[in-house]
Parts: sequence; C-alpha cells; structure tokens
Amino acid sequence: MAEKLALPLILPNPPPPKPFFQDLHPNSAAAPPPSSPPNFAPLFHDFLHHHQHNSNSPQNPLNYPSSSSNPRPRRRIGKHRDPNKGKPWFHHRLSFQGELTFQSLLHPQFDIQNLDAELSSLFNSGNPETDFSEDFTETVASDVLGIIKALAHYKKCDLALSMFEWIKKRSDSENLINSSVVAVIISMLGKDGQVSTAASLFHSLHKDGFTMDVYAYTSLISAFASNGRYREAVMIFKKMEDEGCSPTLITYNVILNVYGKMGMPWHKIISVFDGMKSSGVSPDAYTYNTIISCCRRGSLFEEAKGIFEEMKLAGFLPDKVTYNTLLDVYGKSRRPKEAMEVLKEMEVNGFSPSIVTYNSLISAYARDGLLEEAMELKSKMLENGIKPDVFTYTTLLSGFEKAGKDESAMRVFEEMQSIGCNPNICTFNALIKMFGNRGKFKEMMKIFDDMKACGCKADVVTWNTLLAVFGQNGMDTEVSGVFREMKRSGFVAERDTFNTLISAYSRCGSFDQAMAIYKRMLEAGVAPDLSTYNAVLAALARGGLWEQSEKIFAEMMNGRCKPNQLTYSSLLHAYGNGKQIEKIHDLAEEIYSGEIEPHAVLLKTLVLVYSKSDLLQETERAFLELSRRGFSSLDITTLNSMISIYGRRQMIDKANEIVNYMNESGVTPSLTTYNSLMYMYSRSSNYERAEEILNDLVSRGRVKPDVISFNTVIYAYCRNGRMKEASRMFKKMAESGVAPDVITYNTFVGSYAADAMFVEAIDVVRYMIRQGCRPNQSTYNSIVDWYCKLNRSDEAVMFVGDLRKLDPRISKEEERRLSERLMVMR
Repeated sequence: MAEKLALPLILPNPPPPKPFFQDLHPNSAAAPPPSSPPNFAPLFHDFLHHHQHNSNSPQNPLNYPSSSSNPRPRRRIGKHRDPNKGKPWFHHRLSFQGELTFQSLLHPQFDIQNLDAELSSLFNSGNPETDFSEDFTETVASDVLGIIKALAHYKKCDLALSMFEWIKKRSDSENLINSSVVAVIISMLGKDGQVSTAASLFHSLHKDGFTMDVYAYTSLISAFASNGRYREAVMIFKKMEDEGCSPTLITYNVILNVYGKMGMPWHKIISVFDGMKSSGVSPDAYTYNTIISCCRRGSLFEEAKGIFEEMKLAGFLPDKVTYNTLLDVYGKSRRPKEAMEVLKEMEVNGFSPSIVTYNSLISAYARDGLLEEAMELKSKMLENGIKPDVFTYTTLLSGFEKAGKDESAMRVFEEMQSIGCNPNICTFNALIKMFGNRGKFKEMMKIFDDMKACGCKADVVTWNTLLAVFGQNGMDTEVSGVFREMKRSGFVAERDTFNTLISAYSRCGSFDQAMAIYKRMLEAGVAPDLSTYNAVLAALARGGLWEQSEKIFAEMMNGRCKPNQLTYSSLLHAYGNGKQIEKIHDLAEEIYSGEIEPHAVLLKTLVLVYSKSDLLQETERAFLELSRRGFSSLDITTLNSMISIYGRRQMIDKANEIVNYMNESGVTPSLTTYNSLMYMYSRSSNYERAEEILNDLVSRGRVKPDVISFNTVIYAYCRNGRMKEASRMFKKMAESGVAPDVITYNTFVGSYAADAMFVEAIDVVRYMIRQGCRPNQSTYNSIVDWYCKLNRSDEAVMFVGDLRKLDPRISKEEERRLSERLMVMR
C-alpha cells in the first residue's frame, strides 16, 4: 500500500485562489443539465425518501472582470461629503420632501411601477434656480441615504436596491452615491442573504470607475462572512490591501473572526493581529475576545491563555464574553480542571455564571468522558435557578452516546422532552449518530421523520454525520451517495466535510479514495487544519503506514500545526497496525512520564493497541493507569479491549469482571462485546455458552448479530464435532438474513475433512461455489492436508487432478500451488 500512497510527504499550503477580479464570459455556453440521480444502495434510497430536498443550488464564488478597454477615470466616492465616514446613521433627519417620499415608498399599496415618478418628485422639489446648487445636492444626497437606510430597516430590500439602481443611472449619480450609501446597500443585501447580488453591485461600481473605500470593502467582507462564504471574504480582504486601502479596526475584527471560523493555522491568525498593531490600529476588547475564540479549534488553550493575559496588560478588563469564551476553549481542549479555574476567577470578578457558562463546563466534562461530573453541573445549574436548555441536554446526550451508554442517553432525551424542551437540529444529529453507529438504521431513519415533524431541516452537520456513520459501518457506496446528494441539495463541501470524508473512506478500507479526497480539498483551496491532519494520520494508521505517519507528525511539530491527544493516538495506532512494538513502548513511556500529557484518550489508546498486540501485561498497566490518574469513566471501546484480551487468554473470570462493571456503570454492550464473549466461550469447555450469548443478543434486540457472531458459534460446535448443531446454526444464520462468508464455509470444510468425511467436505465446496462464494487457499488446503494426514495421499492427488471439474474457475497458479504442497506433504 505504501508505494500507492497518494499523500505528499510534506502537506503543502493550499493553492493560491484565483484572481478575484477576472474576466467574466456572459455569453459562454450554459452549463450542462445535472446528470440523472445515481443508483444508491436500498438503505440510501430509504434516506432520500425521507429527506426533503433543498432546491437551492450552491453559490459559487464570483469572478470579477478586469477593467474595460476604455476605463472611466476613478473617483473616490464620498470622501468629502460623508461627515460620519461610513459609520451607521443614528438619527438622520429627512427633509420634508424626503419624508413624503419615504412614506409613499413604505405604503403597503405602493406600486414599484411608480418608482420613477416618486423619486423624480424628490429631485424636482427644490427651487428651479437652485436645483443644482451644492446645498440642494447635499440635501438630496442626505435624503437618498436616509431613505435607503430606512427601507433597509423595514426589510424593503428589493425596493431599496431598485432606488439605488435608479439613482445610479442619473448623470449626477457621482454626487449622490457616497460610501455610506454603498455600505448600507451591501450590508442590507448581506443581511438578506443576497450576498451574490451585493458582490455584483460592488463589481459594477468598481467596473464603472468608482474606487471603493474601506467602508465599502468592510461591508462586503462582512456580507460574505455573515453568509458563511469565508474564502471569498478573505479574497476581498486581500484585494483591499493590494489596492492600498488600509483596514480599520472593524475590518480587522471581522477578518479575524473569519479566520477563526475557517480554522486557519494559528500563525496566520497572529500574522493578521501583528499586522493590525504594526499599522497603528489598536485592538479593542472585541478583538481580544475574537482571537481567544479562534483558539477553540486546534486545542490552542495555551495560546488563548496568552492572549487573555495580553488583554489585561493592554488595560482591558475581561467581561462575561471573555470568560465564557476562554472557558469554552478549555472545554473543547478537554481541560475541565482549567475551565473550572476560569469559572472561579469569573465569579471573583463579579460575573455570575450564565447558561452559556454552564453549557461550556458541561461540554468540557462530557468531552472528557466525565459524565458524572457533567450531570452534577446540571444539578448545580438548577440549584442556581438556571434552567437547562436544548444545548445542555444535547451535550449530555452526545457524551453518553460516545461512552456507549445508550440507555442513559435516551433518559436524557426523555427528560428533555418531559420538561417541554424541544430538540433542535443538533439533538437530532446526535441521535442519528447514536443509532447509526450501532447499526440501528431503522431507528436512524425514524429520526428523519421526527426531524420533519419538528420543522427541522438537515444541515451540513447532518450530512457530515451521515458520512461518518456510513463510513463507520464500512458502507462506502452509501458514503459516495450521501456526498453526491449533499452537493445536489445545495451544500458546499467545506473543511469539516472533507475531513469527515477522509475518515469515512479510510474506515471503509478505501485508502486511495481517502487520499484523493485530501487532494481535492487542497485543489479547492481549503487549508488543512488540525482535524485534517488527524484525519489523514488516522487513515495512515489504519493501513499501518507508520513511516508516513511519522513524516506528517514531524511536519506538525515543526510549527505548522500543534499536535493534540488525537494526533498521538493515531500515531500509536499506526505503530500498532505496523507491528512496531518498540515504538509503542517508547511513546508509552513518554506518556507515563508526563513528557506527553497522559490524557485519558492516550491511556485508552494504549489499552486498545496493546490489547490488539496481545500484550497482556502492558494492556493491564495502561488500564490500571486510567484508574490511578482518576479517569473513572471508561468507554465501551476500552472495556471491549479488556474483554477481548482476557477472552483470547481464556481468563473468563477477568472478562466477566469487566462485563459486571459495564452493567453496574450503565455501559450498553456493543456487538463487539458480544462477539468477544462468544469467542472466549467457543474455545472453552463451556462452548455451548457461545450460543446462549447469541440468543441473548437476538432476544434483547439491541444490536443485530453479524457474520462474525454466527461464525463463532458454528466454529464452537464444529470444533467439538457437533456438526448437526453447526448445521442448525447455519440455517438460523440464513433465516436471520446474514450471508455466510468464506470463513463460514471453510469452518465446515475443515471440520468434515478432519473427521475423514471428504464427500461432505467436497459437497460444501460445491455448494459455496453455487452460492457465489469463491473458495480460497484455506478451503483447498484443508482437504489436501487432511488427506495426507490420514495417509490417503493418492486420493489427495486425485482430488487435485479433478479439481477443475469441481471448480472450473480455479487458476492454473492455484493448481500448481496445490501440487507443490502435495509433494511437500507426501
């Protein structure tokens, strides 16, 4: 796989964006109609049946043309006629005629066809001898601004835009259209969601020779930002700087917020901040709060603390927003203790915790798996007279879901409904994830019905959750189908979607596809962030590509991106899957010694990788270290790892101790739990217990048994020569809708051959071929080997010689391999 790796060893910077001002081709051929919907798997068809299609197509970034061949002289608009310099008008008084015009335009019965007559009366209201005087022009210009701003206030966006276009056609428009008017129009369109119209208007004025000032630029940047079109906001900001237009404090605050929403690397955020200060623009409290907020992504809690201290040194007192933001940074960085310290400082300085404060704290504990502490905080909220809201309950639900405590998660949901707290889209997304990750697709689809009944529409997180769920279940067809439908429904893939796709395809075993998505992400101009690196590292880890993982990790350590516990976790998995035991030991010692913070995630990862490597002593050390360091809340994956290694070692009492702990802690057993227990008993003298566990699994209806479940029980009976019971389980397997695989058939073939029942063994081979299941090397090895072991080598020779009659599709290489094997065995 390594030689096929499509991943650059050093992740490059994203390609530079296309020039924002470039030629448009209005007469170019129309885009071809969309292709017919693809053929999805039945499950995804079911999803599409439930999903309400969004007819809005995604908005593409605008490409502006360069200047025309006969450019008009550029004029800086509104420079000397705007006393407020583009700031919002508070109480701008209209003239008498301006007030009459505004009231007419605002009247419910006003007909847009009368706009020309109405506005003409405004411009013809003065003394004919002084119509073109500077005073009259100033009055009309003030009325134009006041009316447009008032229309915007009353949500009459189309009418305000029509008025602007009417004025723009006048020969004296250059005296009437100032920066305040442009800023108001662009801001109005941005708030109304008409950001493409705002950009087209900006482009039109630019093309007509008007030189935009900082307020026009800032308005367009804000319009793009408020509509989630962050890359275009950044492009406008860069264009603004290229044209020598100096940003203001507001401009910097907006673009810093955009950088935070985009998850830009920390060094780029600080570069803007340093550039702001070096240009003589002093940060305000909002600036500092914004930069602290930028630290939410990437576990930048140390950087957030540094900005917090700088803010105080600059003379700004932190407010409730500052404390809540810093607390949330610690929460998202899985630092609940530090978050509590922020709460204490907040209260000492006279700020009472709000619902936002408690929700951030609950999130901090829930993310770290400390669910008892999270529930205690909810109780404290109630004691302080603060009622939990939908975010409180959804955070707790997600925490219990992640820990595998489905019953507790549903109790939270039921409590939420009982007090009349309506679920929002985040709640539904959490439920979709819970049912989907458990393979309960019927229940998952019901959530879409409930969403529709509650008036919630699928958002980008819903789509990303579906991608993750199908990826988790190895359903690559559904992953591709969801992504296509997501784009068709008007959602543009951003960084989180790309990150989810990389993870989803790698979980499906489609490593090349995962790397292709990563390349597409770079080509789309989306810069990788910590989550991207972690998704790529996780993909590499699944393939055991530890050398490539180390190169990516080295790049992160060189300063482009700060690694977190998930980064180290992926590195441990890469070493584990690559059989690099010594490297696991080395990294483990760094964790135990504190050189790398011994976070719960890393200790749980050590349990998992050591269990997979069948290293009992090391697994138990990591497991005990979790308890020693106070990480009392253990998730389903960690517990399953302990059951698995105890089961393989036939340490039945130890495995049952873990099962009892799960039951006492309210951890819902997963299919992996049941399969590990069945495996343990299938190799023991109490092998019939394996079927009892399978029956318990079916009767509870929590999760559906898979092919591994049935194969394990079949093996238990075959291993003990009870072929009738094994055949009964095979029939039950078919009745349950679980298709047998080559391992199922090989178990029967090997057992029959071992009992010298070669006719029956060959009948099984014949049956599996008819069912479309191709025999593998183990299938034929079992028959040939047992012939030889039973001193029936001549029959083995005959079997190999006649094999093409049994299996016409067998290759010559396989026949030659079996003949050579016979020569060795005889």
